[in-house]
Amino acid sequence: MRFGINSFLFTSPFTTQSTRLFPKFKKWGFETVEIPIEAPEHIDSAKVKAALDKNGLVCGSVCACMGPGRDFRGSAKDQREAMKYCKALIDHMVVLGCPSLIGPVYSVVGKADAVDPKQQKKEFALVVKNLKVLSAYAEKKGVQICVEPLNRFETDFLNTCDKGLRLIKAVGSPALKLHLDTFHMNIEEKNQAAAIKKAGKLLGHFHACGTDRGTPGNDELDWKPIVKALKSIKYKGDVVIESFTTDVKVIARAAAIWRRIEPTRDEIAVKGLKFLKKAFK
Repeated sequence: MRFGINSFLFTSPFTTQSTRLFPKFKKWGFETVEIPIEAPEHIDSAKVKAALDKNGLVCGSVCACMGPGRDFRGSAKDQREAMKYCKALIDHMVVLGCPSLIGPVYSVVGKADAVDPKQQKKEFALVVKNLKVLSAYAEKKGVQICVEPLNRFETDFLNTCDKGLRLIKAVGSPALKLHLDTFHMNIEEKNQAAAIKKAGKLLGHFHACGTDRGTPGNDELDWKPIVKALKSIKYKGDVVIESFTTDVKVIARAAAIWRRIEPTRDEIAVKGLKFLKKAFK
C-alpha cells in the first residue's frame, strides 16, 4: 500500500512544467503522484516520467477529467470524444509506467437529473458498450480502469459501491475495477467499511479525503473501521489524498469549494499524510 497526492490540490491544468511540484511531494514523504490529465496535449509523458524518476516518485494513477463533450452515455459525438480522450490517457500511462486510469470514467461530471427507468436502462447499456471497448484497450496495454462512484450532486449515474459492482459485472473485463472515495461514500453509503468489504478484490483505487473535502483526519469520519476494512480485503493499491481548496479556482468552482476549508494547501498534504501513516501504521 502506497500513499499518494492528487496534483489538483496545487494546480490545474497539470502540464509538463507542473513537475516542479515533485521535489516538494517527495520531501513530504509521498510515494506516488496522481496526475489529472485534462487534455492529452498538456503533457510530454516522457519528460514527466523522467521527472518522476529523478525525484524517486511514481505516477500511481492518471485521473480522467470527464468535462463537457466527454460522455459515454451522451450523444454519438460525445461518446466518440470520450473514447478518443480515454485511449489517449492510456497511451500516456504506458509511457508514465502508470497502472491505473481512475475517476468517473463513464460520463461527464455534473450531469445529474431525474430520468425515467427506461432512459436509465438505455444509458447504462451505452456505458457498458463503451467500457467494453475501452477495457479491451486497457487489457491490451496492460493497465486497469477504476470507475469511481460520485455523490448525487455530481452525477445521477453511479453513486454507490453496489451500482459500481453491477457495472463492472456487466462489462465483464478483468481490466475494470472499482475506485472508492471517502468523501463521496460519506454522502452515499450507509457504512463505508461495509462498502469496502463488499468491493473486496475488485477495489482497485482509494481516495482518502476529509468529509468536507479537507484534510483526512481533520474531520468527524471514523477512520478505524475504514482502515480495518481495507486491511481485511488485503488492499494493495494506492491511498491518495484528493482534497481541494479555493487556491485553484477552476477546481474550486467544479467541486463547489466556496470557502477556505483549511489554512493552507501544504497543511492538507503534510498533516493528511501524517495522519494516514499513523492510521495505517
